[in-house]
Amino acid sequence: MGTAPFRSPPPSFPATAAAAATRRPAGGSVHSWDLSTGVDGPGTRFTAFLAGCPLRCLYCHNPDTWRMRSGRRMAADALVAEAAKYRTFIAAAGGGATLSGGEPLLQPVFAGELLHRFKHELGYHTALDTSGFLGARATEALLADTDLVLLDVKSWDRALYRRLTGRDLGPTLEFARRLADRGSTVWLRFVLVPGLTDDPANIEGVAAFAASLGNVERVDVLPFHTLGAAKWEALGRRFPLRSTRPPTAERTAAVRAVFAGHGLRTV
Repeated sequence: MGTAPFRSPPPSFPATAAAAATRRPAGGSVHSWDLSTGVDGPGTRFTAFLAGCPLRCLYCHNPDTWRMRSGRRMAADALVAEAAKYRTFIAAAGGGATLSGGEPLLQPVFAGELLHRFKHELGYHTALDTSGFLGARATEALLADTDLVLLDVKSWDRALYRRLTGRDLGPTLEFARRLADRGSTVWLRFVLVPGLTDDPANIEGVAAFAASLGNVERVDVLPFHTLGAAKWEALGRRFPLRSTRPPTAERTAAVRAVFAGHGLRTV
């Protein structure tokens, strides 16, 4: 990953209203960036991982993105310039740019500026990967510049959600309904964790809720894995689910069938 000095956006590309209102250059804390295919939205994508997250998910595979101070301070200019390097390749592959994390909405001004410039300067399809917990921070301008929301609904059971994340489920559901009301395209993500999220009533609850929204284009049922365990250890932390085994292919297929039974396309 490269870095660049912090500087103001060039005059030819004025900041969005949200950024201008702060009376400072649009910049923020960036953990890293990468190119991905078929993971963070359609096609090949430039994915920027912003630093900082209010959740502490038991199965988090990026605990190194939890704190904003773990990232590097960057101007929007620098990250847009980096994304622009792949413009020809991304256009040919039918991809775009995704903001992930961490939680991008912990830095809503920076996130809004990046989405705006990815979309309007580079012509990229834009995606926002979020838990929805900070959805109230997403302005209408930010959402207007977002072509796709990758929304993580980690549990339908409120007590389990708090156990999994340390936070309340309510804000995520409110954000999901707001996205539905405005007609935003959503890919819903659900992590299948044996012994935690795999209770039939919990799965049915998430599936019924997703189907009720009317704007969920597809559901990604993501099997739990332990690939992030090494990151926990590197941070001097004990991975909470180190003894949990991934779900079987058969169980994963059965859960996808529950969502499909509600008329939802699953992956």
